[in-house]
Amino acid sequence: MHTGINHTVVDHSALKVNQGLIIGLLVLAFLLDWTWLVAFVAAVMLVGTIWPGAGLFKLVYQRALKPAGLLKPDVREDSPQQHLFAQGVGGLMLLAASIAFWLGAAVVGWLLSAIVVVLAAVNLFFGFCAGCFMYYQLGRFGVKPSLPTWQAATGKRNV
Repeated sequence: MHTGINHTVVDHSALKVNQGLIIGLLVLAFLLDWTWLVAFVAAVMLVGTIWPGAGLFKLVYQRALKPAGLLKPDVREDSPQQHLFAQGVGGLMLLAASIAFWLGAAVVGWLLSAIVVVLAAVNLFFGFCAGCFMYYQLGRFGVKPSLPTWQAATGKRNV
């Protein structure tokens, strides 16, 4: 039935793949002391925040896992802006971690990386997105962080 109302949708399976890969790669980075992998995950997250269609983890889901039938879409009415904001915050924390590694402050780098792992795990396993919460709290104070590319990524459809 066509109501003329635009609804925004988000595939939550893609979000879960994103969270799972962030957790897995950062744990691997810690176990193998691969600080370069933290920088790689930061770059993937920041690129995916600035250009949502270019997010590597999202592309793994869309082009490999979903077509192979390994995961089914979980499309829900939702707005991608808060998820992109959360990803950007995580990416910035990992960028800060990478800078800390470069400056020789490994403990700070691993602590920042661990915070990202814990918050991604809370989102993945309990459904609470701390970055989304931050986004909404900023909105209550009249701050609406967004990038122009986020509007193009909203996935609007007519219902």
